[in-house]
Amino acid sequence: MRPERRPTARSKSAQDKRRLILDAAVRVFARQGFHACRVSDIADEAGVAYGLVYHYFDSKDEVLDTLFLERWNVMLDLIRAVDAEPKPVREKLGAIAAFIVESYRHDPDVMKVIIVEVTRAANSFGATHIGTIREAYDLIAGMIAKAQAEGVFNADIEARFAAMAFYGTIEQLLTGWIFELLPTGEEYFERAKWLVVEIVCGGLEVGAVGEPSVG
Repeated sequence: MRPERRPTARSKSAQDKRRLILDAAVRVFARQGFHACRVSDIADEAGVAYGLVYHYFDSKDEVLDTLFLERWNVMLDLIRAVDAEPKPVREKLGAIAAFIVESYRHDPDVMKVIIVEVTRAANSFGATHIGTIREAYDLIAGMIAKAQAEGVFNADIEARFAAMAFYGTIEQLLTGWIFELLPTGEEYFERAKWLVVEIVCGGLEVGAVGEPSVG
């Protein structure tokens, strides 16, 4: 068995500088907007030479792509892990909602950049990453379809529509916080997690108020 290779001091330094640039880019994109900022703004924020940004990234577009994919792939892994657990679907959706809300609570600038500059940018970065974005919807839709097959959720509501309503509800919450249209704070964040699940699951669960009666 080959011994595990440990990062060298040089590779560790390169990783740290790359991370420094990405973290600086988050702050600049969140403050100025992606299209209004320049690579030099990122370099100034990071406290590095202009050319160093280009050493790690071909363009500011690649910087944004990297930031988005890093965080989105973490969410996809979380959804897959949650779906594999033997828990009720309400708890699974609650765990996903909690993860996204907590992501905003701990790193609002990153979430602002993802929402404003990528997932809502239908004609640019949103179109570029539509396959990756759709993957999250598909995973949640599969979770909902499974609950419908088990008789937990109303099968009259299309699973994909329900998945988009679930994520759309969370995204609107994030948008409300980003533009300071909704209150923040520990108590409200906790309530928001419950509200998302209750709004979606309350409408999907068999026997929920508003479900057409039989006979």
